[in-house]
Amino acid sequence: MAAVSVVYLSETHNEGFDHVAQLEIVQSLAEQNEIVIALEMFQCPFQSVLDAYLAGKLSESELIAQSEYETRWGFGWEFYAPILRYAKENQIPLVALNTPTEMTRQVALEGLESLSGKDFQFIPPINEINTSGEDYRALMQSVFSAHGGQGNSDGFENFFAAQVLWDETMAEGVVQQLLAKPDAQVVVLVGEAHVGYGYGIPNRVRRRLPEVAQMSVQFLGADKEKDPAFADLFWMVDSD
Repeated sequence: MAAVSVVYLSETHNEGFDHVAQLEIVQSLAEQNEIVIALEMFQCPFQSVLDAYLAGKLSESELIAQSEYETRWGFGWEFYAPILRYAKENQIPLVALNTPTEMTRQVALEGLESLSGKDFQFIPPINEINTSGEDYRALMQSVFSAHGGQGNSDGFENFFAAQVLWDETMAEGVVQQLLAKPDAQVVVLVGEAHVGYGYGIPNRVRRRLPEVAQMSVQFLGADKEKDPAFADLFWMVDSD
């Protein structure tokens, strides 16, 4: 794991044991490499807030408030606080990776064609938002249908476009870090839906940087099963 350029620590957001394991891995990798921690939990426009927190200019409560964490993410702060504290104590760069909610919501409602001009301040150009990939489309269609959507509707097309926008924005953020800090390892904390089977972020990073070495880690409790193809490495966690 320490030898690759990008490690994805894919999580179930509300599963505490996943986050305990994430911290253990982050600590281990930081002892071996220069690392950067890229976070789905914070949206791109709030990078300066993370920087201020790392610099000691903001308290934890100010970080939560100024990044609009509660409304833009909302999963328990206690899941991520130990990792952020560790990063601050050790001055490990933190990257706000996620797409602004305003953009994913707009695309989910109105499609990619609704984007223009200033909408692209924090997202990739439209020609880099690639909605091809039939396997990923089929997987997302099953998710959409399971939540009550009609799989062949315009609603699904917009849902899928929003998911892809999310992935492309985060992939672009990972690539920017790799280019800016070629000697650093990028450790990505992200939901499993953006990493599974390599369909989401990893394939889009590879499209931009074909030679980059990546590894996805899936946390697995004793009561869970996953397709072996879902991740590169399965990390057993204590889910008792």
